[in-house]
Amino acid sequence: MTTLTVRRVSGPARLRRGALYAVLIIIALTIILPLIWIVITSFKTDSDVISNPYSILPNPFSADAYRTLASGQQPIFRWLANSFVAATFQTVIVLVTASMGAYALARLDFAGKKFIFGLIIGTLLVPPVIFLIPNYLIVQNLGWLDTLWAVSVPGAAGAFGIFFLRQFFVGLPTEIEEAARIDGAGDIRIFLQILLPLAKPALSTLAILTFLGNWNDFLWPIYVLLSPENLTLQPGLSQLQGAYSTHFSIVMAGAVLASVPVLILFSLVQKQIVESVASSGVKG
Repeated sequence: MTTLTVRRVSGPARLRRGALYAVLIIIALTIILPLIWIVITSFKTDSDVISNPYSILPNPFSADAYRTLASGQQPIFRWLANSFVAATFQTVIVLVTASMGAYALARLDFAGKKFIFGLIIGTLLVPPVIFLIPNYLIVQNLGWLDTLWAVSVPGAAGAFGIFFLRQFFVGLPTEIEEAARIDGAGDIRIFLQILLPLAKPALSTLAILTFLGNWNDFLWPIYVLLSPENLTLQPGLSQLQGAYSTHFSIVMAGAVLASVPVLILFSLVQKQIVESVASSGVKG
């Protein structure tokens, strides 16, 4: 009797699990196949890319696109360095300012705290393109046009980081702070030595989201970076295609090079991101 009952329960369960795995495989293929296509295309010749009938695999296999990029005809490695510096600097600013603001809004009591938090959340509802002209005028008046300051500092004032870390801080038990205050710890010590170490998963997640946001930004750098050698990677890659023709293999090779640092970064902080998703929740 018991065996039959177990079989009746496990059968539909296995079916549901199989259906779930099938859906996950389809989603994974939807994400992975375009990446594989980019890598394969980067090893093709221009004629092979537009051949009819279309060949999935390179025929012939060619690394000419990577040789062209390495030849220095376009300063792609300078663009990579510019993007890395700008994204890293913005990430550091966001982590410092957002963590302090989130701690104040989550753990400290002061007049108007809810109103200030509401204003910060309200800015998330405003389309970012609306800030394009005001930010440009500010950058111009500061003399930051055509510098990496222009693509690092303005985007560091976003509200998402404060909201994200605040929700994490709210979810931490208050007993931790109470025990620290009994031992004589002040707000600064509690923030630096207790809460920040506990928030490493959330900080890692916010860091990679901020880094990716700056790394993939295309619109803003076009307006504030004027010299070809000062471009970041995304607007720089648009320079790889001509006005009358496009070398698809070179463009795809540039896209592959652009994705390598991101994949390395994600592999380094993958564990922290999973811990953050598993432990955080929307509270407060």
